[in-house]
Amino acid sequence: QVQLVESGGGLVQAGGSLKLSCAASGRTFSNYCMAWFRQAPGKEREFVADISWAGARRNYADSVKGRFTITRDNAKKTVFLKMNNLKPEDTDVYYCAADLSRITTSAGAAYWGQGTQMTVSS
Repeated sequence: QVQLVESGGGLVQAGGSLKLSCAASGRTFSNYCMAWFRQAPGKEREFVADISWAGARRNYADSVKGRFTITRDNAKKTVFLKMNNLKPEDTDVYYCAADLSRITTSAGAAYWGQGTQMTVSS
């Protein structure tokens, strides 16, 4: 079992920045691929970014490429999502996910956090 707890959400103005954190506990964090997803009410959960267990491979959704950066600190069992140049359309609940395999869809993640709300005001 892996437990994930997100933090760092909040309210930010358009053009601003925010950094989300996801702290993991349980099994060996460094064995897991990690990802961030986001979801608006009534919509499907959307892939944002993922990172391999050692951090060598990172992928981003086109909508956030160049603005968001995913990183991880295996010693602290934490994955981060730094978000720059935020837009109102980035407003969502952001979820952290973990799996032993690469995560590209929400169906591919075995473990989820509870989510953190991030709101961008125009």
